[in-house]
Amino acid sequence: MAMYTSFFALVFVACFLLWRNASRPKVPLPPGPRKLPLIGNLHDIRGRRMWEACKEWSKEYDSDIIHLNLVGTSVVFLSSLEAMETLLERRSSIYSDRPAMPMIELMGFGFLISSLRYGNEWRVQRRLMNQRLNVSECKTFRPQELTAVHALLRRLLHTPDEFLDHIRLMAGELIIPLTYGIRVQPVYDPYITLAEEGVHQVIQVVPGRFLVDFLPFLKYVPEWMPGADFQRVLREARESLSMRPNVNWYNTGEAQPCFAVDALRELEFEGADKYYTEEAVKDVAAAMYGAGADTSVSVLSSFFLAMLSNPEAQKKAQREIDEVVGKGQMPDSGDRAGMPYVAALLKEVLRWGTVAPLALLHFLTVEDEYRGYRIPANSIIFMNLWAILNDEKMYPDPHTFNPDRFLLDGKPNQAVQDPSAVFGFGRRICPGRHLADASVWLTIVSILAMFDITKPVGEDGQVIEPSYEYTEGIICAPVPFKCSIRPRSQVAVDAVQATTFSGV
Repeated sequence: MAMYTSFFALVFVACFLLWRNASRPKVPLPPGPRKLPLIGNLHDIRGRRMWEACKEWSKEYDSDIIHLNLVGTSVVFLSSLEAMETLLERRSSIYSDRPAMPMIELMGFGFLISSLRYGNEWRVQRRLMNQRLNVSECKTFRPQELTAVHALLRRLLHTPDEFLDHIRLMAGELIIPLTYGIRVQPVYDPYITLAEEGVHQVIQVVPGRFLVDFLPFLKYVPEWMPGADFQRVLREARESLSMRPNVNWYNTGEAQPCFAVDALRELEFEGADKYYTEEAVKDVAAAMYGAGADTSVSVLSSFFLAMLSNPEAQKKAQREIDEVVGKGQMPDSGDRAGMPYVAALLKEVLRWGTVAPLALLHFLTVEDEYRGYRIPANSIIFMNLWAILNDEKMYPDPHTFNPDRFLLDGKPNQAVQDPSAVFGFGRRICPGRHLADASVWLTIVSILAMFDITKPVGEDGQVIEPSYEYTEGIICAPVPFKCSIRPRSQVAVDAVQATTFSGV
């Protein structure tokens, strides 16, 4: 009898708990457009720029957090600085993972730190990067930065129409020597060519662009079937990877001190903290180029576009440079503190030409709540950086290029949010941000000191206007455009030609 009493008591308690949980008001999901059966919101994202669409939804639903369902996958977009700081910074222990990325993994790029899950392998790679790319280490890179920037200036002097190719080559001339200790060739360098192919392949695979990211079983679908265009991308990526040589430059004596050489030599010492392997060094080295090159090229392309379209901002920056370093003189990193307008101009370039509108996605490992909304476990989290950098309340008339918005009486305006959000948040913040900031500043100030950038004039005598359109992908950049780049004076010509010549 006692056994039956205990059994019924347990059943009663279980039923009571079920009733209590069912009677509780459920915490709602964040607002978002209406979901359809099976596909959810898949129809809402096709053919749209998601950063623009989500900003519109944030206004419509008066919420800085928007929820979509993409074929059963919970996707959340954060559209305010407060939301990003609260979730990705203060709750970084549960928001620092990455979801499975079938396309990236199938292409053979799953080893990149940007796509690694939040675990030991990621921690090893991140530690390696932080040791080489921290603030103090980056100060030792000044000679390499000057060499790359001066080579860019010489190319702009001789073949200005090829400026887009020149800034891409400059990125490689800086990153490859710092990473591998190899001096690249001034024209058609094979290392840059191979690296560029890989970067292009990864960037075009925006997470969610291909349905296989949500339905992994589609990887078995043959290329000829309708909707299986991702198979062509995979085939081309695999063919490219198979052609890449594994150069044993470390033992040839050709490589100079650099990240890879220093890390490999450290492994040879007895008693060294061998928390990493040779394979980890190889993976990190590959990621350093991919993470740095295209972002720098995007920023500098936006800089040229902004300058040819805003001559007053350009002239104002040039006057400040001339006052600090003298007309026709080469700027250096030590001059930065005395140039508040150039600093504001760089901030505006980062804001106006957002490099990665949705950044790299995060992944929530456990269920969470924010502003009274439930964020399901295993949700994909997007940072809508474009939305916060085009917030009309913080940046009035956001589509206008205006460096003065960051200044107040000639000094930094602390009331205006710095666009440093472009580097991300939390434990996934860009490890190369210090190098990127220093090298891009030096490039911009050097170009402005030596050259005038204007709209070109066609053979018919008409000014050629740029389209102001941007490519779409993980990294966005202006579509190719033309501009006129001319030295400001003969003194500037002489200064450029007098830079250390290593072959152009």
